[in-house]
Amino acid sequence: MYICPTVAGCFAVLRQLRSVRRSVPSSVCQTLIVSLVLMKLDFGNATLAGLPTYLLNRLQSVLNAAARSIAGLRRSDHVTNTLASFHWLRAPERIDFKLVVLVYRALHGTAPRYLSDLLRHVADLPSRRRLRSATSSSSQLDVRPSRLVTVGDRSFASAGPKLWNSLPDDITSASSLTVFRKKLKTHLFRQSYPDVIF
Repeated sequence: MYICPTVAGCFAVLRQLRSVRRSVPSSVCQTLIVSLVLMKLDFGNATLAGLPTYLLNRLQSVLNAAARSIAGLRRSDHVTNTLASFHWLRAPERIDFKLVVLVYRALHGTAPRYLSDLLRHVADLPSRRRLRSATSSSSQLDVRPSRLVTVGDRSFASAGPKLWNSLPDDITSASSLTVFRKKLKTHLFRQSYPDVIF
């Protein structure tokens, strides 16, 4: 499975970086961890939508260990405020972020055509065109039914539209990818850390 080697590889890098942790400034340590650990953790993670909680917890343990390494915390120290201070999304929200950005790109023609072909606006469905409610849900996407909850609901055609439809209109109507990413990260950051006050 993808999760096990990824988590093992990330922890291996963190162990190697621990040997140089005291020799470099925190900013350099953070740059190394972001480029060597978080990039590995985030690679292809849009395909991980709908993972069971126990697997998401394994990914989150990498983020927790990375944050503790940068901040010089012990393994028993609470890490939520540290993660929030680094502006790192939690593992589930990191996956959601990548998936929804892919949906935005597919809707705006900057993703591969085979992904764009999987998305349909509710207002464009023949059965909805004459309904008054179709105009009010112009940004809503059709969620294709799936036969298998374990696999089908995790597919791009199902998971992508579900996440997209859960977003506020001011995010889905963003004028550019840059604006969209900024608003989306703010939205997901609040979901990640609802109890953290800055």
